[in-house]
Amino acid sequence: MRLSILLFLAGLPVGYGQTAPQGQGVTPAGEFVGSNACKTCHADIWLNFYKNPHYKSLASGSEPPERTGCEGCHGPAQKHVAARGGKDTIPRAFSLMEPRQALNTCLECHARDFSRANIRRSEHTMNDVACNSCHSIHHSPTPKYLLAKKQSDLCYSCHAGQRAQFSMPSKHRVNEGFMQCTDCHNPHGAFEATWKMAQRPRMVEQALNTEQPCLKCHVDKRGPFVFEHPGVRIEGCATCHHPHGSMNAKLLTRPVVFTICLECHNGASTFGTRNSGVDLQSSRHNLLDPKFQKCTTCHVAIHGSNADQYFLR
Repeated sequence: MRLSILLFLAGLPVGYGQTAPQGQGVTPAGEFVGSNACKTCHADIWLNFYKNPHYKSLASGSEPPERTGCEGCHGPAQKHVAARGGKDTIPRAFSLMEPRQALNTCLECHARDFSRANIRRSEHTMNDVACNSCHSIHHSPTPKYLLAKKQSDLCYSCHAGQRAQFSMPSKHRVNEGFMQCTDCHNPHGAFEATWKMAQRPRMVEQALNTEQPCLKCHVDKRGPFVFEHPGVRIEGCATCHHPHGSMNAKLLTRPVVFTICLECHNGASTFGTRNSGVDLQSSRHNLLDPKFQKCTTCHVAIHGSNADQYFLR
């Protein structure tokens, strides 16, 4: 009898989700037959499966049938073998599954991973982006994470606006391969941000404790400082910088430095003093004079200082 087992296209039918007691191996879809039955028809997948991280379920030899090899993801294969193939006979054919079903299947093993703790409430899950939308379990071209494409190309397939920003004159070097999207973002969902609470950055990973991911690389901006710039500590880096790319130097949101500073230092606060609000510009700061238009010429430690409350040198 010819074996035609499409176990690697997996998917869970509506209502399926119970696993058999260990040792019995019987479910509504039939019995577990073992991964050796799969390699007869799916030789192209089987020959390279030893390179796959999921192969450890076979290599360990200690997992129950419902969590071993091909059937660990696709469910018991008895009916699929008996029918000589066909997606509709696979208990878990991922190509036929709803996004939520695919997610639930993957989380049977991956729910214990701390990096996926927020996946059910992430932006991707809320928009029906499932695990198999980004991952290719059997034919991944990337050396890590079983991604369906190179990471930047994968993200760009949806985030076209960010792709354009990474082509601007001032940018983070993602296209050059110096860094990648997951250095700052957690695609499986991030914890609630503790900065700029009124507008939470989307799926932004945190550095140490609750710090912004920018501080993973820009450690000189971390502090703690004796004199902190409230805009940096409370509002966050994105108050002054475009994180992906900008037409302005240093990823700034505006082309001229003083126009950024005047967004806060404009006398619009209740008091306009250091102790009760945002400082006003002094009368000697004639902003029509070019030498006063680049505030950081004098206020060089604008991210925070241990020496001067006005962030002077």
